[in-house]
Formats: sequence, C-alpha cells, structure tokens
Amino acid sequence: MSGTGPTGGPTSGVTRGPVARDAGGRAAVDVHRADALGSGGSVGSGVPATNGQPLIELAGVRKSYGLGTPVVTEVLHGIDLAVTRGEFVALIGPSGSGKSTLLNIIGLLEPLTSGEYRLLGQSVASLGDAELTRLRSEAIGFVFQFHHLLPAFSALENVLMPQLIRTGHFDAAAREHGLALLAAVGLADAAHKKPAHLSGGMQQRVAIARALSRGSPLVLADEPTGNLDTHSADDVFALMRRFNAERGTAFLIVTHDPRLAARCDRIVELVDGAIAPRPAA
Repeated sequence: MSGTGPTGGPTSGVTRGPVARDAGGRAAVDVHRADALGSGGSVGSGVPATNGQPLIELAGVRKSYGLGTPVVTEVLHGIDLAVTRGEFVALIGPSGSGKSTLLNIIGLLEPLTSGEYRLLGQSVASLGDAELTRLRSEAIGFVFQFHHLLPAFSALENVLMPQLIRTGHFDAAAREHGLALLAAVGLADAAHKKPAHLSGGMQQRVAIARALSRGSPLVLADEPTGNLDTHSADDVFALMRRFNAERGTAFLIVTHDPRLAARCDRIVELVDGAIAPRPAA
C-alpha cells in the first residue's frame, strides 16, 4: 500500500507515524501525524477513542474519464485509504492532483472506475441510485469552499435544508435542533438572517451546522477556509475541531493551508493521482 504524508508539505512539528494495519496484516493507511491540534494538545488530544473500525475504506480505487472514447484519462491510480471514527484528517496536494475527484468518490457524488469502496462497512459497488442517496444522506455531511447557502432562505432554513429535501417539511423538534446547532456555532442571534446579511466566516459556520444537522458520522470539507481571511479561517477550523472532539464526528478536509494541515491528526498527500510515499527514514 502506498504511504501517506507530505513529502513537500508542512514539516514543522510533523513526525512519521506508524502504519495502521488491518486484521490480515495489510497496511491500511500510512501516515504522518502532527504534534499540535490547534489547542496545544498532542496527537489524539480530544479525539474520542475508537474501535478501529473504518468509516471509509478504499482499496485499489481508480478513476478514469473518457471510457469508450479514443482518449481515456486516468486521474486516480490505485488509491488505498481508510478513515476511522473520530479521526481528523487533512488531504493535501497540488492543484490537479485528484483531491476533488477523490472527495467526490468518497462522498458518493461520482462512481469509481475500478477498485473497492466500503462506507460504514458496506460496499457501494452494487447500490442503486436510491440506495446511494440514502447512504450519502445518512453517513456524510459536506462543507465546500463556497458555502452554497440558498440566498432566499434564512440561516435556520439553510441548516434544516437536508431534512426539508428529504421529507418535504421540518417540525418543531427539527427547528429546535437547528437552533441548537446555530447556537453551537455561535450564531444564535443570526438564525433568521439571510446569507447576504452574514459575513463570509458566518456563512461558512452556517454551512458547518448544515453538514452536522443529520448527525452524520463523517464530514467531507473541500477547502472550507479557502475564501476566508486568516482570523476567520482559524475560527472555522477551531469550530470543526470542537465538533470532532465533542461529538466524535470524523472530518476529511482538503486544504492548501499548511498551517491548518499541520494541526490535523493525520496528513494524506495526493500527488499526480496517487498517495505519496513516506520519505525514507
């Protein structure tokens, strides 16, 4: 299995970690671990103990475009990756390395070409569209670089949008849940404001609350701080870290910010569609 970790990424406070192995002795993930978690803790500080069962497992995953045409382009080359419950993982790599494609596959937004992907222990290969939609809704929350809040709806309505789409309505209990999430992200007084009346950092906090509204065990975040100034980026990162610690929610975060990557539990580097090997000891 390919190693993971930044070969050219952040080096301050980063040491090589052990290779996690499954029951058959195969390497599950090769990692670099960061010494700091943003709150001054050590590796694993504030991260709930897990039973080691992966939320996601990818084995030999490949992705190609243009199948059936004269020009076939493979953009992911045999990806092996696992993320367990309660982990906080950074996915780094240069533009065009395949990070967004990999995140889309993990998020069940596009299919893989070959290999195996198991989500919550279930192979996704044989699932139909309705089953994939249900599994995605139950298992995964999303935070994007562009918050994708609906401008005609309030912050509270945007937080509850996943339920509204799924059921066509939300009841008093859902409303209270949404208000509690907004309070948890520091936006109790902004529940009825529309996105245009919120700052960029506030909008992204609404997006985080929305990602958590279904109680999903995994949040995929694609450059969640990419459009924010340094102060707002630190606030949003600290918020994700707090939910990770308090709720045991796992996060897989794509970032180009080495400061933030170094504060994650683990760094996975993708280069030219493959997980980069660890530097030699």
